[in-house]
Amino acid sequence: MIDLVIDQKRRSLGGFEVGRVLPDMKRRMIGPFIFFDHMGPMTLPKDDSHRFDVRPHPHIGLSTVTYLFDGEITHRDSVGSEQAIRPGEVNWMTAGRGITHSERFDHAHQVGGHIQGIQAWVALPNADEEIEPSFTHFGLASLPEFVEDGVWSRIIAGDSYGLRSDVRTSSPLFYVHQELAAGARTQLPHALARAAYVVRGSIEADRQTFTEGQMVIFTEGSPAEFTAASSATVMLLGGEPIGERFIEWNFVSSSRERIAQAKADWRAGRMKLPELDHNEFIPLPDDPKPAQGTPL
Repeated sequence: MIDLVIDQKRRSLGGFEVGRVLPDMKRRMIGPFIFFDHMGPMTLPKDDSHRFDVRPHPHIGLSTVTYLFDGEITHRDSVGSEQAIRPGEVNWMTAGRGITHSERFDHAHQVGGHIQGIQAWVALPNADEEIEPSFTHFGLASLPEFVEDGVWSRIIAGDSYGLRSDVRTSSPLFYVHQELAAGARTQLPHALARAAYVVRGSIEADRQTFTEGQMVIFTEGSPAEFTAASSATVMLLGGEPIGERFIEWNFVSSSRERIAQAKADWRAGRMKLPELDHNEFIPLPDDPKPAQGTPL
């Protein structure tokens, strides 16, 4: 059964448009997933794509998960990483006690091109909120794939359908990319919290049709399955809840005080910038009313 449907809300990130799904006022988290942006789809112009770059900025208390369907992004961070990510690969960056990074469209600046992907944030459990920051890139060989009854699946992270991704997670979760032929049927992995996000095409569940940009959240303990009404690209996500969280700007924590400290550190320049991209940064936004300052 369906518990809730969230429609993406289009947001501009300095010229680069995303469809934001999480956090939403009606549901802030799906298991440990606390943030979910659909980047693009859009075409970046040759020689002008740098205006879409995301300049260096900080994070605490989470792992970012970048996954592309089209295009290429260059990641640079404060632990010394520089890594291009291409379709079907995974950049998994764990902020822990604090990391900074940038996302640049270096390849598009040279050749232009289409860009589309998902960036999700996974909140860290209490015991791992202050771990050392780290970054790992996973190529296609690290992500198991299988095809069954018109459904192609790639396991991005966690355990799903009897397979395990090489991506290490801090709490039980699943994250799966599926391509479905029209009429194909799929069932989500078992977990307390489960959702399906429609990237392309349409799906049917509980006699309702859902299309691009919608996230379908299934009721805990009920069957979680759907049929592709047309050929479709869908992301499946979920896992075990990790407890209440606060989120403000790029910071996630179980403590308001920890977020206040992170804001002060960034404002005062106490967080190291990426070693290979340190000539500019995104300043802390003017303090608004507490952004989503209720527990998540």
